[in-house]
Amino acid sequence: MSHGNSSDVQVLCGSGQLFLQPLWDRLRTREAFMHSPFFPVIFSIITYVGFCLPFVVLDALCPWVPALRRYKIHPDFSPSARQLLPCLGQTFYQHLVFVFPVTLLHWARTPATLPAHAPEVLELARHVVFCLLLFDAEFFVWHVLHHKVPWLYRTFHKVHHQHPSSFALATQYLSVWELFSLGLIDMVNVELLGCHPLTVQVFHVVNIWLSVEDHSGYDFPWSTHRLVPFQWYGGVAHHDLHHSRFNCNFAPYFTHWDRILGTLQSAHAK
Repeated sequence: MSHGNSSDVQVLCGSGQLFLQPLWDRLRTREAFMHSPFFPVIFSIITYVGFCLPFVVLDALCPWVPALRRYKIHPDFSPSARQLLPCLGQTFYQHLVFVFPVTLLHWARTPATLPAHAPEVLELARHVVFCLLLFDAEFFVWHVLHHKVPWLYRTFHKVHHQHPSSFALATQYLSVWELFSLGLIDMVNVELLGCHPLTVQVFHVVNIWLSVEDHSGYDFPWSTHRLVPFQWYGGVAHHDLHHSRFNCNFAPYFTHWDRILGTLQSAHAK
């Protein structure tokens, strides 16, 4: 009887892993590419640009489709080509000139095999949430320092605030130091938590999407902050307020650190 119960538990525990195993097996057929130094750069650029493009299209349509303006934080603003192209160019330039050499060094030190088994669904979800919470706390400290210390702001963070009205492609309009320091935080977090490679990729996709959404300038009924209860997640209007006032809403996603330390301002009180 007890042996049967034990087998049932093993089946139930393994079902989450079996759910992701076909996907992981398919990805492992591309193991050589996934382990190449090109993969992180290509993956990052395609994911980022892919998430930005719908908002770029909406910005282009907005002057001709008045109904879209009801969802814009700044209804009368649409980024011009002279604003979009430098942002896109900087993303490509920094990934090719700075990110690729680092991934090359990392590739030389990384084991050449991927684990045979996929993570369980609950394990993947738990690690993604933990990574987001860790990044949120670490970025809050980083962000406050780079606003409160004038030299840090002028030297490293000011470039990100060159566009008072944010738009999707301005998400990664960053200094090299900001790009690398935040990327290092990501890498350390997934290593500390012992995340499965599939979990790492899912976390990067989620993190990039949330960053792009927060800078998109659009507040839709299905935006992330409307799906998370108790006003625990800030969202696009919350982050836009930071870009206009500079002294509030320092956390990238969640609101608890700003609430605890008195830097939270409501977007509805503008």
